[in-house]
Amino acid sequence: MEFISITKDPKIAKYFEDSGIDDVMVDLEIIGKQERQKGLNTVISAHTMEDVSNVRSVLTKSKLLVRINPVYENTKNEVDEAIDRGADIIMLPMFKKPEEVSLFLEYVGDRAQKYLLLETAAAMTRIDDVLELSGIDAIHIGLNDLSISMDLDFLYEPLIGGLIDYMAEKIKAKNIKYGFGGVSRLERGKLILSEHYRLGSEMVIINRDFRFYKENYDEIIEAVDMKKELLKITNYLNSLSLADRTLLEYNRILLKKEIREQMNK
Repeated sequence: MEFISITKDPKIAKYFEDSGIDDVMVDLEIIGKQERQKGLNTVISAHTMEDVSNVRSVLTKSKLLVRINPVYENTKNEVDEAIDRGADIIMLPMFKKPEEVSLFLEYVGDRAQKYLLLETAAAMTRIDDVLELSGIDAIHIGLNDLSISMDLDFLYEPLIGGLIDYMAEKIKAKNIKYGFGGVSRLERGKLILSEHYRLGSEMVIINRDFRFYKENYDEIIEAVDMKKELLKITNYLNSLSLADRTLLEYNRILLKKEIREQMNK
């Protein structure tokens, strides 16, 4: 499993790297985000290009992932600067049309890996055309904005209607790495992790709950032993390789029940 975690703090980035995080994300996305996520328990990161350089300066093993803005008139300059500052991976969010993806792939070229953040109903509807494009290294399905785009009541609702199964099948058929959503510590995320395994997911974002919503370095290292918790997740996923489909299906049913209970609160 490829673990992704978000920070602009070099000290926290180094802690993430030492703990086993594969990709440290600097999040430049700001266009449209405030309006989309108004009133929700989410964070608008407001990272800067200077943060890209600062995080780059401390990483030696983890990759530097930079999430840019959705395609707009300055996308090429944004891509160029992020790569010049050391980005290993560029992630495009909130795309709706294959033409936007094509432009993004052209702008990045072979200078960095190219990740898509699939999080709109339009992108999901047009997934076949998107997957015809060459050069996509990975696709992450963002449950939060996808649920908003589809006017759903709860961010995990796409999991109970077979939508992620549908997307996963199409993406894997093209031999493209994919993942979805975020995950917390093992004791809070077993059913979600079981679903990741069942669906062949290979990447996940470590959410804020994983670190008890702590934001500064001293609070994070006091709240959670991230290396230990990531190892627990890895060991659990490995253990599922010995499980039969009956257990995975049972876990799926339990997860759907839990999601519906959350929706009805």
